[in-house]
Amino acid sequence: MNETEAPVILSGLGICLPEKVVSNDDLAQQIDTSDEWIRSRTGIGERRLAGEGQETSTMGAEAARNALKDAGLTVDDIDVIICTTMTPDMVFPSAACLIQAELGIPRVPAFDVTAACSGFLYGLEVGGSLVRTGAYKRALIVGSEKMSSVIDWEDRSTCVLFGDGAGACILEKGTESGVGIIDVVLGADGSRDDLLYMAAGGSRMPATGETVANRDHFLKMNGKEVFKLAVKEMGGVATELLERNGVTPDQLKCVIPHQANVRIIDSLAARLELPRERFLINIDRFGNTSAASVPLALEEARRLGRFESGDYILLAAFGAGLTWGGALLKWQ
Repeated sequence: MNETEAPVILSGLGICLPEKVVSNDDLAQQIDTSDEWIRSRTGIGERRLAGEGQETSTMGAEAARNALKDAGLTVDDIDVIICTTMTPDMVFPSAACLIQAELGIPRVPAFDVTAACSGFLYGLEVGGSLVRTGAYKRALIVGSEKMSSVIDWEDRSTCVLFGDGAGACILEKGTESGVGIIDVVLGADGSRDDLLYMAAGGSRMPATGETVANRDHFLKMNGKEVFKLAVKEMGGVATELLERNGVTPDQLKCVIPHQANVRIIDSLAARLELPRERFLINIDRFGNTSAASVPLALEEARRLGRFESGDYILLAAFGAGLTWGGALLKWQ
């Protein structure tokens, strides 16, 4: 954001977390794992899983309602809906359209952005640009995932990592200069698509009895490579954002990292030379919720008073694609 542009602020935040809690001990009764094994490698202790009737769209709609309430707005105040997800209710129509219907918002544009765990950062940039140009007055950005629907519950290397949930925010122009979304950095490397993917269900490998039997409709991940690249790229966007905006790491009141692995977060803290206490960490309770991860953590940080008006906040994420992104905010 340059000094002549009207700031885009996050005027409301909302979340939705399923009630069902699944602990590491619960998983240990189903697969060959243990609480110690999971915690020592990931930092995860439990996660939330969607119950009957809870879908990506319904969780997203609930988070949206809470964001609207937080902003003091109604559904009639929303001009465009963007849902960031890699687990839509169905291939088409989009989750955003289903959220629109669930909320009862007539006719406004609604579309999905697919950037996996980086999705919410991509959504902030797209939605922020639409608001900043004046094309739309207010944008609803939703990050919602039902990761339990794409997990192989017999694969202990992946099934222990993920959880379900949704987070949302309202974007609109602010009145005070120098606050809101200061800058966003995004990136992608499609040549590394083999590191984190779901092979079947698209046009390349349509669903058949064979793809189901081969368990091709579940998430596959090269954990070691993803870990290394997540550390590299999240650290890279964080450094780039700070340097090009003249902000030092010590000026950051709170860092909101994607909650993929606590060791990734610790590596980011070491790179920025910041204490762990400056980072919002909730992976121990919610696991990796993909595109919902950042808005869930941002809402929690605000609720806990981890930052206030005028404070710098850094968001950073990495996901399948490969994709990555970061955002520098100055809270309004």
